[in-house]
Amino acid sequence: MKQALNQLVLQAIGALRESGKLPSDFVAPSFVIERTRSREHGDFATNAAMMMAKAAGRKPRDIATDLVEALPASPVVGKVEVAGPGFINFFLAPAAYHAEIAKTLAEGNRYGRNRDGAGRVAGVEFVSANPTGPLHVGHGRAAAIGDSISRLLDATGWKVTREFYYNDAGVQIANLALSTQLRAQGVGPDDARWPESGYRGDYIMDVAQAFLAKASVEADGETVTATGDVDNLDDVRRFAVASLRHEQDLDLKAFGVGFDVYYLESSLYTEGKVDETVRELVAHGHTYEEGGALWLRSTDFGDDKDRVMRKSDGTYTYFLPDVAYHRTKWQRGYERAITELGSDHHGSLARVKAGLQALDTGIPKNWPEYVLHQMVTVMKGGEEVKISKRAGSYVTLRDLIDEVGRDATRYFLIARKADSQLVFDIDLARSQSNDNPVYYIQYAHARASRVFRELADRGLATLRANGLAKLDLLATEHEQTLMFELSRYPEVVEAAAANLEPHLIAQYLRELAGALHSYYHEHKWIVDDADLRDARLAMVAATQQVLRNGLDLLGISAPESM
Repeated sequence: MKQALNQLVLQAIGALRESGKLPSDFVAPSFVIERTRSREHGDFATNAAMMMAKAAGRKPRDIATDLVEALPASPVVGKVEVAGPGFINFFLAPAAYHAEIAKTLAEGNRYGRNRDGAGRVAGVEFVSANPTGPLHVGHGRAAAIGDSISRLLDATGWKVTREFYYNDAGVQIANLALSTQLRAQGVGPDDARWPESGYRGDYIMDVAQAFLAKASVEADGETVTATGDVDNLDDVRRFAVASLRHEQDLDLKAFGVGFDVYYLESSLYTEGKVDETVRELVAHGHTYEEGGALWLRSTDFGDDKDRVMRKSDGTYTYFLPDVAYHRTKWQRGYERAITELGSDHHGSLARVKAGLQALDTGIPKNWPEYVLHQMVTVMKGGEEVKISKRAGSYVTLRDLIDEVGRDATRYFLIARKADSQLVFDIDLARSQSNDNPVYYIQYAHARASRVFRELADRGLATLRANGLAKLDLLATEHEQTLMFELSRYPEVVEAAAANLEPHLIAQYLRELAGALHSYYHEHKWIVDDADLRDARLAMVAATQQVLRNGLDLLGISAPESM
């Protein structure tokens, strides 16, 4: 709809050039076509005249008047008005909404998709949890957001690679290995010998017992078999990491999330990527030595202070492998690199970008892009839930899936903007009521399916072609509202993908479901008048299709019955 109006405005600008009301070399400026805040002021508005005024040397309202007069006739536009200082308001004709219903039914699962990405490559990294324990609810929120962003980019023409970065090196992995070794030796968290930084969850005992039993575990296509030698810390570490990676993979599979690439932090060292990055930074003159340490002059690239890359003891600081890792993304051809992280990582973003700029390899300043999510508070019975027996100190993603199911977990974790704190109410997520948004949306889809089954049970059939031809019979307020909501879907998909905000899809689906439920309660869909029945059921079928398409972008099922 917006594209059609955009073309009409461009044609009007061309007509004004030809008529001499604009200079022959006048170049159309960038302008926007957007939904009005109130439908009293039309369906869409454009600021084209206001954007043209300075270059044309005329008052915006005068240009707007000329543009309206020069607009070519269109079956999708019912009325056009000039408003305020020079806005142009478009009132769509019923034919515009009817055409959108026909388009929805014709395109089916493809409806709402576009080719904005033009096949360019986008890498989306998300979850990237240390393999030191089960995934917690924060990882779950990252998984829901990251997977939906990937689906949105795919729906808008990008070639998407989903990537998981395993931090399988460093202090936390050493703590995991030591905790597992102590458990295997019969030392528990209550023992004085237990380290303060040791992991205390029941899962550590499970890993230790499997190690002693010389079990085998598969992680990312590699089978690791335990030696049972509790004195060999390297063997313990290797098996413990593989075991936790395997458990995380099972959790993600239960959540309906998969990845194309699993990238190991350890490979950055074994393949020399970290050392190579340091050499490049030194070669380009953006480093210096002080106090026995190697520093990056990151203030040259907008950071608030310079950063240590290599400490005086020869070890690297944690941000350097992040720079090396993102360098590999650039080398692998990611035109866009999007990383979904918890907000606690915010402090490291500027130094990573500074490091990438200091490589002088043509990486854009806004590369990579970050989506940061806030914490999740889990409530049950009016009280906050903080502890999981298996994890020992936090609520796990699997806890939520077991409690409320995959669909509700995904919806609730994505329903609010990522940078907003989120309260996950288990009781609400389990309820079968209109207050539960995922139930409300899925029930709208199931309600439509039930009506079509009822139609068949009555021995009736709906003629799709006839219904599309009789859409002008849909004149009630509820029908107008539902058609309006349906027409918004492609724009919502476009905006959600452009802004990396999948919660916009979740919000839209709730509004669309509300329009369908209200329509159902106020009007019978299966009526004696065959033309009206066909028209109503054509619109219901289109609504069902949009609900299904939108739920798929969130990785949520669209049940036929509930």
